[in-house]
Amino acid sequence: MAESTVDTTLEREFGLRSKRSAWHHFVRFIREKPLGAVGGFILVSAILIAIFAAALTPYNPDEFDADSRLTGPDATHWFGTDHIARDVYTRVLFGSRVSLLVGFIAVATSTVIGTILGVASAYFGKTLDLLLQRVVDSLQAVPGLVLALTLIAALGPSLFAVILAITIVRWPGTTRTVRSVALSIKESQYADAARAIGASDARIMFRHITPNVMAPVIVIGSAVLGGAIVTEASLSFLGLGVPANIPTWGNMLGQAQQRYIAAGPWTSIFPGLALTITVFGINVLGDAVRDVLDPRLRGSR
Repeated sequence: MAESTVDTTLEREFGLRSKRSAWHHFVRFIREKPLGAVGGFILVSAILIAIFAAALTPYNPDEFDADSRLTGPDATHWFGTDHIARDVYTRVLFGSRVSLLVGFIAVATSTVIGTILGVASAYFGKTLDLLLQRVVDSLQAVPGLVLALTLIAALGPSLFAVILAITIVRWPGTTRTVRSVALSIKESQYADAARAIGASDARIMFRHITPNVMAPVIVIGSAVLGGAIVTEASLSFLGLGVPANIPTWGNMLGQAQQRYIAAGPWTSIFPGLALTITVFGINVLGDAVRDVLDPRLRGSR
């Protein structure tokens, strides 16, 4: 009975300390990186808006009112209407869904692929490392947007094609960074100790090397998320991204600039602001995360 009481007390104290520690780090991050905290607030707000878009507007993104074509912002349509009388505010809200979805899926996929290939390249070396790095060199020699346009032209415009194109554009950079970190970890004492006790290659790679490259991986992911969203918007703007009938910020900008930007500048201003603010928030959050997780930058600012 006494042992049970002691165990319960220890669990409560440990849990309380863990909560206090998490809260302490959260408050410290806000205090030391206020701009990063603002970026985090912007990103969380964008995610919540994307999730609850339908509850934040009385209109459907494809609904139109023939009597309200290209009307400016007013009490009925806060951001005005577009060239076929659709509510711009509603389409901006729903456009965040596709832009964020593409960004998160593409970055998550490219990060996982890049991490696995980077660790494998560093660990096995020799022929595998040579072949992988030549593929990385070849992909990085082509400008990202040009490569994405080429892939979309081959696959045809679709949500899947956009995600695949951004993934292919982004994974080489992750692979190269992870490889450089994994090369030093591969020769560490704890990796040598694992080999000495007979640990398999897979166990060493995924239990000893991969966890120790996660800090730069998180930094890379937070840094390229904004770029992935901009790439999706650029492809949609050019008419080679998500199909035009799906509301995205890039589609809205592309449709507005074709012939209606002079008659209804609000049709491009508001989606442009949404894209700019979101990417700004992601970038400053990524910079703050990099400063916190990269030991070379600690105390330098």
